[in-house]
Amino acid sequence: MDPIDQIKVSKDSSFAMLLAAQARGWQLRYMELSDLWLRDGKTYATMYPLQVRDDPDDWYTLAQPQIAPLSTLSVVLMRKDPPFNLEYIVTTYLLETAEAAGTLIVNKPQSLRDANEKLYTAWFSHCCAPTLVTCCISRLRAFLREQREIILKPLDGMGGKSIFRLTTDDANTSVIIETITEHEQRFVMAQRFIPEITSGDKRILLIDGEPIPYALARIPAAGEIRGNLAAGGRGEGVALSQRDKWICEQVGPVLRKKGLLFVGLDVIGDFLTEINVTSPTCLRELDQIYGLDIAGKLMNVIEEKLK
Repeated sequence: MDPIDQIKVSKDSSFAMLLAAQARGWQLRYMELSDLWLRDGKTYATMYPLQVRDDPDDWYTLAQPQIAPLSTLSVVLMRKDPPFNLEYIVTTYLLETAEAAGTLIVNKPQSLRDANEKLYTAWFSHCCAPTLVTCCISRLRAFLREQREIILKPLDGMGGKSIFRLTTDDANTSVIIETITEHEQRFVMAQRFIPEITSGDKRILLIDGEPIPYALARIPAAGEIRGNLAAGGRGEGVALSQRDKWICEQVGPVLRKKGLLFVGLDVIGDFLTEINVTSPTCLRELDQIYGLDIAGKLMNVIEEKLK
């Protein structure tokens, strides 16, 4: 995971998972990416025995580190936040060696590589608004003329970073497209703007392909188009609509087959916009609103898969 001393305890989904695992009497080991290494085909780790407490002023204790093969662990949760860069990809290969030796990796390393959070929506295009992925400026301009209003975003970001809304009369169109594509050297995603963003960008959590019955609608702040909590949005709990459930029915079985145990779908209006597989959040917010134990449900599924 990312540095545990920098998390927001009240919002951090990884922390909720740690609490749920510890409550079952499981032993916790904490690692960051830099704590892993590969030697002669086997991945090792510097593992820090960890205890956690649901206390915003004093939430963890790390013991002296231990060095051991990663495969000595029963399960490893990969909870490193994007960007999905080369270091992240290399880490999935290291995790895959432990998986081959019998360790359960959540989520499955190969599937983390396969399912880019933005691009993987292409496998479910019938659930999505019109979408274009390209680095070609002329194609992006043509798409903008066709759709009249679009969203542009990079394929490797999170938290609403570098997301642009463009209209046909935007004086900054050229500089925005040139910048985000790095002058046609970088693929980006363009999607038709979905005006229902004003009602929220819904985060729907799925565990082993099955949706939690409530979503967190992330409402953009005034003057914003991004609902991401990291971008100042506020969260409201909503029950899944029939359309939400239909989208989950389309996506869920594929996620289960690919070993993606914990996934966050982003839905705006009637359309799927992202499939978050690396480090989905909003777990603690939904727990608080509805009295759920989503991390506990995930641990139950993990426990079944370890039998």
